[in-house]
Amino acid sequence: MARQVVIGQLRVQKLTRGNGRRSCTIVWPEGTEHPEADRFLRRHEGSGTQRTYAYLLVDHLRWLERECLEFGAVTLRDLERYMGIVGAEVAMPLGEPWRVGRRPYGRAALSTAAACLKGFYLHQSALGVNSDLGGKLGRGRLPTRADRSRSFLGHVKAEMPANPLAPRGPHRRHPKMLPDGARERLLAAVNSARDAVTVTWLADGGLRIGELCGLHLVDLHLRDGAACGQCRSPHVHVCHRPGNPNGAEAKTKHPWRVEDGTVTGGLVKRVSPAMVHAYFDYMTSEYPRDRAGHGMLLVQLHGANAGQPWAPVGARRMLGRAGERAGLGRVKPHEFRHSFTSAVLEASGGDLLIARDAGGWASTAVVDEIYAHVDVHDSAFDAALRTVWGEVR
Repeated sequence: MARQVVIGQLRVQKLTRGNGRRSCTIVWPEGTEHPEADRFLRRHEGSGTQRTYAYLLVDHLRWLERECLEFGAVTLRDLERYMGIVGAEVAMPLGEPWRVGRRPYGRAALSTAAACLKGFYLHQSALGVNSDLGGKLGRGRLPTRADRSRSFLGHVKAEMPANPLAPRGPHRRHPKMLPDGARERLLAAVNSARDAVTVTWLADGGLRIGELCGLHLVDLHLRDGAACGQCRSPHVHVCHRPGNPNGAEAKTKHPWRVEDGTVTGGLVKRVSPAMVHAYFDYMTSEYPRDRAGHGMLLVQLHGANAGQPWAPVGARRMLGRAGERAGLGRVKPHEFRHSFTSAVLEASGGDLLIARDAGGWASTAVVDEIYAHVDVHDSAFDAALRTVWGEVR
């Protein structure tokens, strides 16, 4: 019997699998899993990529319903048309409006959507569905010098994967930084020692919000000469724990372990004196005396769930409210990370290796693409232009 579905009613569902791991899938209105989407998303289980892909894929599946397209009938031109509808520049008629009232994807979202669609249809092709489309999406390209330099024995590579759906042309991101003096104004606007820890640790540690909210007390080695032997100065170990009760997960998945109560491994990040001071102020004034049984650093302070782990969404909302009170507008956690990495890069004289390790980036190529470019507000840049304009003699 044919399934009667109202277009657009497919949705992303968060659930807990039998093995205890949190997962994202796509379900029909009555709650049953979309089988093709679920099989593909399970390949990314336990990663932040799965959640991102789920929300991008559900948009595409809703469009397929509207267009009455089956997986086996989708062509490369259909996918290019879809990418144009969500914001890519394509030279073809796009058909009826889609996503009315919603903003088009930005450059980064378009790149991720292209990777998601390519992966999904290559997966379908491997299962015997639409092999012709799989062949077109699976084409390669010649490796560039940058490709070879990123890979051990890269000189032997004859071909690299390509994605015909990806946005064309060079791209350099310009991240949004915090305004000057934002840290001090936020610290004056927050209402608790926990919130001061959040602002200070994001500003001085360059942590992602999931990393900060996912920290356990055992991860903190805040005295010189810690037992782990991995760093002589005060530091923290950022460990990927998919089972945290607040759903916070570190993006990086460096191996780690606990031996005799001491954490080793993970991503080791240095801690500033201000971070240590804010931590002890919080622990001696607000942290639950019974340690709440979970051993996590940041906890809820009020309400029925007081003492329970503080979720990243709570930290984001707190920063947004504090930013409004401080006259900064709505502050987002990742702005701290952008400002931290840019400051490290400037202080180190443009050393990409130092900036990579300080921020915990995967490679110097990421740091170079996002941060290692001329700041249009830089004093040297301004002086150079004024000289060219004849304003400086």
